[in-house]
Amino acid sequence: MPGSEELRNNGVVKNVGEASHEELATGERSTRNRVARSILDHGPSTVAELAGRLKLTQAAVRRHLDALAADNVVEARERRVYGTRSRGRPAKVFALTDCGRDAFDQSYDKLAVDALRWIGEREGGSEAVAAFARARIAAQAGAYRKAVESVPPEQRTEALAKALSADGYAATARSAPVGEQLCQHHCPVAHAAEQFPQLCEAETEFFAELLGTHVQRLATIAHGDGVCTTFIPKISHNASASTSGRNPA
Repeated sequence: MPGSEELRNNGVVKNVGEASHEELATGERSTRNRVARSILDHGPSTVAELAGRLKLTQAAVRRHLDALAADNVVEARERRVYGTRSRGRPAKVFALTDCGRDAFDQSYDKLAVDALRWIGEREGGSEAVAAFARARIAAQAGAYRKAVESVPPEQRTEALAKALSADGYAATARSAPVGEQLCQHHCPVAHAAEQFPQLCEAETEFFAELLGTHVQRLATIAHGDGVCTTFIPKISHNASASTSGRNPA
């Protein structure tokens, strides 16, 4: 699990956790996280204050703030003045948004892991965790089912991707040989799923049931992959359920 110094990839903070090769090579992402962390630690800050604390130029700070604002991590506001206001325009400061603050909050991850461990130890081991994972998916199924069932079969993967994106999974659908790939670029439960793969397994089972075909999970963020990728074979809508388990290749 990444340390608290790192700005967490968050479903609402849509691009902060998805660094390009250029960003990784130049350290842009790391510096951007430092800017956001400084605001978290010191409160709403001016460009000059951030530049002084982080030993950066004001131009560099402004560039990072622009990117963070575009991702809804920070917002500009007037600094509150207590007492008599001096002449001139009030200083503009940058503060974390609610989404930006949530991106640093690791306590929910630990709480989820602790709860799942308790369920496993007290209520029946891995099967109890799997039952919880399936119940969790079932509780969220309504919106996904409505989205998928409202379109023709050939549009269902795209409809599911849009519904997942609305819940913070940043999902896309794309064509693949003999089928499609459903890609989830963010996973809100990735840290818990590292220790409890039942969460991923229940989601995969649900996708298969929802789309009416066997699906195959090719990669997961929880296992260290950059994207959760699910292969969905292109088969006849009336195909037999006997295709379940067949290698899509």
